[in-house]
Amino acid sequence: ILFLFMQLYHVLGQNEMLQKKKNAVLVDGVILNGPIMDSKAGEKFVEEACKIIMEEVIQKADDVTEKVCEWQAPETLKQILDLEMRDTGESHQKLLQLCRDVIQYSVKTSHPRFFNQLYAGIDYYSLVARFITEALNPSVYTYEVSPVFLLVEEAVIKKMIEFIGWEEGDGIFNPGGSVSNMYAMNLARYKFCPEIKEKGLSGLPRLVLFTSEECHYSMKKAASFLGIGTENVYFIKTDERGKMIPEELEKQVQRARKEGSAPFLVCATAGTTVLGAFDPLDKIADICEKHGLWLHVDASWGGSALISRKHCRLLHGIHRADSVAWNPHKMLLAGIQCCALLVKDNSGLLKKCYSAKAAYLFQQDKFYDVSYDTGDKSIQCSRRPDAFKFWLMWKALGTTGLEERVNRALALARYLVEEIKKREGFQLLLEVSKNGTELLLLLGRVAPIIKERMMKKGSMMLGYQPHQGKVNFFRQVVISPHVSREDMDFLLDEIELLAKDL
Repeated sequence: ILFLFMQLYHVLGQNEMLQKKKNAVLVDGVILNGPIMDSKAGEKFVEEACKIIMEEVIQKADDVTEKVCEWQAPETLKQILDLEMRDTGESHQKLLQLCRDVIQYSVKTSHPRFFNQLYAGIDYYSLVARFITEALNPSVYTYEVSPVFLLVEEAVIKKMIEFIGWEEGDGIFNPGGSVSNMYAMNLARYKFCPEIKEKGLSGLPRLVLFTSEECHYSMKKAASFLGIGTENVYFIKTDERGKMIPEELEKQVQRARKEGSAPFLVCATAGTTVLGAFDPLDKIADICEKHGLWLHVDASWGGSALISRKHCRLLHGIHRADSVAWNPHKMLLAGIQCCALLVKDNSGLLKKCYSAKAAYLFQQDKFYDVSYDTGDKSIQCSRRPDAFKFWLMWKALGTTGLEERVNRALALARYLVEEIKKREGFQLLLEVSKNGTELLLLLGRVAPIIKERMMKKGSMMLGYQPHQGKVNFFRQVVISPHVSREDMDFLLDEIELLAKDL
């Protein structure tokens, strides 16, 4: 009976296929009837992959017994991952194993002992927001295709502007602080010389901008990319803590004018990449007002201190800036990438500078308020809804919860400083004596060896670098709310352990 049933099922299946072929619509030999994707199989794959993500990433995020990384040399890792793409697809079981391999051999940036970069940790609300946006796959340029996310971005930008201290303003989320800095540089140049948008660089005077010698390297890249030229970036001297010296800025502005150049922009930094310095914004703003210069503040790293009533003083005077770059994916854990450029001007300067008025997107006779079609403020067309993950996290934690994260991170850093001062064999970079140059040069060879050992052991990740004539030193970054006092103690103990034979 079973055999007869199977035969009947086979015959019916063949008949169904023949019927489909009979009714088939072909174009260039391709059957267009029905979908070609197996949705049920796809849903099953997503379900099983999500289980792996939950078990291997999310549930292990704060487990200090797990390795931060499982180091493999590039050639070895190529073989493990089987990177070759073939003519025929792989089975779902093979793909799920690849997912496990990718997780196993990737750096666990959510690990409490990942201190390597200016981002770390995991925020569960932001993560869910990313799952949602990845599933919906929106692009934020017009209200008709992205109604929710455009309204979310508007609400988040408005709130961020309040924390800067402006009564009104504008802004847009960008793919990285480097892009925000480039936006600001171009916007400042457009404000200085609006005709450049249509006529280009020809006939312009030599434009000059000023920034700290501790600034992010994106300033040089932006000057190069925009055709200003890296030689026209004047780097201003900093004090021993890495802060721009206002008197040196004044001297360089006067020098540029005497040379016949046209100064147009000053970029201050609130939280430098290596030393974490905050430039004296009020004094810099005085100079900008005196000379009619656009003031941009790169607060990509330090901007989140504005959330803290205790530490917002670090950015005193930021309300006088014309534009601010602020990355919530750094100190606030909004998830890479989450970066905003905020502009004090509310007259539509962003749109005037960047709009191209593409008729297939930004029709002016739509049935709704087209002022919500904000995509023409961006140099991008497709743009991710990065504000959403910050919004959902903010809704979950409230401003007080975000403030607690900032305060705790800075308190942990203070704790580590005091512990370093107590430990024999450890010194803070800015307190190192200049005596014993030969010893310092030898010490400069220690950090790379310790870094190699910690990576191969997988115990933690900590960045090092030389800087401004100083030999290699470790740069400890504290961000994640999963980090504890015990992790600070472990950091010092592990360095001692890894270096005991050096």
